[in-house]
Amino acid sequence: MIADPLYARAAATPDRPFLLFGDLTITYGAMAALVDNAVERLATQGVTAGQTVAMMVGNRPGFLVAWFALSELGAITVPLNTALVGEGLRYLLEQSEASLLIAEEEFLPALPASAPALLPMDELLEIAADPERPPRRRLALPGGTANAILYTSGTTGLPKGAVIPNACYELAGEHMAAALELTDEDRILLFLPLFHANPQMYGVMSCLRAGAALALLPRFSASRLLEDARRYGASGFTYVGTVLSILAKRLTEPERDHSLRWAVGGGAPPGVWREIEERLGIAVRELYGMTETGGWVSMNTAQAAKFGSVGAARPDTELCVVDADDTQLPPGEKGEIVVRPRRPGLMFDGYWKKPEATVAATRNLWLHTGDRGMIDADGFLHFDGRMKELIRRAGEMIAPVEIETALLKHPAVQDCAVVGVQDDILGEEIKAVIVPRPGFDPLELPAFLTGRIPAFMCPRFVELRTEIPKTATQKVQRHLLHDHPGDIVDLGRHKG
Repeated sequence: MIADPLYARAAATPDRPFLLFGDLTITYGAMAALVDNAVERLATQGVTAGQTVAMMVGNRPGFLVAWFALSELGAITVPLNTALVGEGLRYLLEQSEASLLIAEEEFLPALPASAPALLPMDELLEIAADPERPPRRRLALPGGTANAILYTSGTTGLPKGAVIPNACYELAGEHMAAALELTDEDRILLFLPLFHANPQMYGVMSCLRAGAALALLPRFSASRLLEDARRYGASGFTYVGTVLSILAKRLTEPERDHSLRWAVGGGAPPGVWREIEERLGIAVRELYGMTETGGWVSMNTAQAAKFGSVGAARPDTELCVVDADDTQLPPGEKGEIVVRPRRPGLMFDGYWKKPEATVAATRNLWLHTGDRGMIDADGFLHFDGRMKELIRRAGEMIAPVEIETALLKHPAVQDCAVVGVQDDILGEEIKAVIVPRPGFDPLELPAFLTGRIPAFMCPRFVELRTEIPKTATQKVQRHLLHDHPGDIVDLGRHKG
């Protein structure tokens, strides 16, 4: 059960801080009491084991209270992206078969008429409970019991709900706490949305495992991150790649007036990784993974790290790279990354109500990630982009991430994404969608990229936009970039 360490710490060290939120400090003992209160309240709403309960709740203590309480009842939490509206929200509420929706008032206008019964997320779930109340008798549930349904971002097609068992969360906490060498003196800064696996697994569960404290922020703010880190005495934070990219652009000089020691997450370009380490003096623990793999597959740790890689295999995880026939490839050769657990409960239990998708993803006893990469001679994994994102130009298979990494080195490129566009002769041509800074001239790109990437990787088309469309978890929605809604510069027409 995911709340086991919470109750253990509440019994042993009830006055130790567990959650810091604004000026509020909630101890382990107080958090356990809040969860007990919420269990009673949810039970009166008819919540029982096996039911799915959706949540539209931002980063606030009540999110954790409700999640832990639902787990205590054996219910399945369905945390939803709080930006959802319209058909997308209706689909997830219906597909998850949610019997109840816990939601904050600000999200109520987005709810469809078909929404399930509503339980408002109000202060009642966050008001201090009676410390003298007798302990509640807890349910004993096996580790394989489903805890949550986490919907994939749906960068293409409809989202799929990954069923995450309790054991998956528990092992995530165990492995991440060990990898980061956490102690009960650590304070973890969380600002990514709690509906995402990243803060749940890398932050909340590792914190519980170590008996550490969480400093929870409503959202990410590059301008306030170091101020917040100093305020709470944070030792580290979790990230997605764009967080570090934004910080690197903002931090022009070294900054050491803080308590941070590490940052853990995925998707940081190597150049950004190095800049953050040099400017903040912290260790960037870049990893690779997806929701289905229990949060991550490989990770750079204090014990084993290689710059530019996404680390060595996580404990209890078997990892390899295969060709189109699922034949394992030797070190140094690129193919699809596949993974499988060496113990039960490490990874997801399949896609909710989608058996065909589950079978397809786990064919030949391997979870097929759909990602391209290679394992080097030292056993470190190198990520090379999504298989479906690869651009096939004149027979060359091109990973957009290689071009994007080069483009982001341009001082007048704020953000970018690279996609393939249909070409009658070459199969596909390369288009770079760029969010420019003042002074950007697309005609200068060929000269800038010369020597940085091979000539066959240089974009033919450049499209300027004010922003790159991304999911709430900062994955680029490439399927929205293939069309040309804006002005296009054809660099092929400006050669020589």
